Amino acid sequence: MIDQPVLFCLHYLGGSARTWRPLAERLGPHARCVGIDLPGFGDEAHKPGGDVAAMADHVAARITAEAPPGPWLIAGNSMGAKVALVLARRHEDGDPALAGLAGLVLLAGSPPAPEPMAEERRQAMIAWIDADPETRQREAEGFVSGNVGAPLDPEDHACAVEDVLRANPDAWKAWLAGGANEDWRERIGVLSIPALVVSGAEDGDLGPESQAALTLPHLARQRHEVAPGAGHLLPLERPEMLAALILAMLTAPPRAAQAPTLPPAFAALMSSDRVNTRLRSTLRERMREPDGPFCLGTDERATLAACLDRVLPQTGPGRIDLARRIDARLAGGTGDGWRFVALPPDPKAYARALRSLDGAAREAHGRPFTALGGAEQDALLDRATSGDLPEVAGGLDPDLMTCWFEELRGEAVRTFLAHPAGLAAIGFTGIGAGGDEADALPGYRLTYLNEREAWEAPVLEAAGDAR
Repeated sequence: MIDQPVLFCLHYLGGSARTWRPLAERLGPHARCVGIDLPGFGDEAHKPGGDVAAMADHVAARITAEAPPGPWLIAGNSMGAKVALVLARRHEDGDPALAGLAGLVLLAGSPPAPEPMAEERRQAMIAWIDADPETRQREAEGFVSGNVGAPLDPEDHACAVEDVLRANPDAWKAWLAGGANEDWRERIGVLSIPALVVSGAEDGDLGPESQAALTLPHLARQRHEVAPGAGHLLPLERPEMLAALILAMLTAPPRAAQAPTLPPAFAALMSSDRVNTRLRSTLRERMREPDGPFCLGTDERATLAACLDRVLPQTGPGRIDLARRIDARLAGGTGDGWRFVALPPDPKAYARALRSLDGAAREAHGRPFTALGGAEQDALLDRATSGDLPEVAGGLDPDLMTCWFEELRGEAVRTFLAHPAGLAAIGFTGIGAGGDEADALPGYRLTYLNEREAWEAPVLEAAGDAR
């Protein structure tokens, strides 16, 4: 457990350092909250604001000045979460000023991708910040009330409205017209730092579905929680819940996805003298997770993973990361020597096909493929099979999507069965058909229907005899 860490807290658009007071009170002695006013807001309202990188510079300087004695975390709400993600990337790239960063808390976070906000609403928010005092007061009241699932405590509401009114209009507009639209997906990549992600069930733009689609793919070690009945201003709406989740994270940080393990019976067979040494070495090598290079973007990999979850569902812990393995195969230029001649080379075919799938999801449902339910995803994949997905700019033609999806299904099965855990799942005992002694191959002796050799019975019983 991290002992009494410092939690640097970055507020939402129009908020301030005092946004975090309710959370600080509930964390008490377990963690020290240090609220930081971003440029143009709170006590920094005399500054005109800036892009996301400039805000990250500002926060890094404050952290350096604070000089926390031990590990520390960054919490970011909405706008502040995007800045937190940029700082986490700098930390993982070796910035010595951020060496102590031990975790992220992302609340209704603005994702690395441009925010999914309707342009009409964006322009309306830009317009009223420069209006007359009466209009600004009315709009500020509406902004706070419209971003919560239920009315705030009157004191918290008044404080939030006051923060919006004292924001620097230039900083307000800089975020809406610039920072919120910045695309950091490729630069952020996938972070390994532990992250707690919390979304409000009633948050319109950046709720659970948006977080799952736009933020979680960038986090290798994350826990995602949904706050029922809450909106966008989570530090003010759910301080008790957040305090409990943060304390739990300090005790047990989220782990990376569990790698698949072999059932004891299959592991014993693989280690036995019935398995050829070269084959055993190959199988063990196949259990290693590929560490690159890769060629798909983060969003493309997430779409591929969601698609593979429908094509070849895996249950329980320790699933084989099929998307990662296929991505590494694409980057390495290897394959089985087969593809439809009408398709472009595999890396381009996959990138364009995944773009088509995601574009079709947005056209049909207004959400990315990764944010859809299983039935909605299946319906789109059925359309890919029949060749009637809509054409998407930069994607594959509908008839080529049919070819690609046929190839994907075959590749999913090949990749699954190339892993020893996949062989164990179907009860494959063929690896034990011959050891190193060429003159005494153990082989199979019982070849009648439904007969089992004594040595293969434990493997078949563990898998439910899939033959």
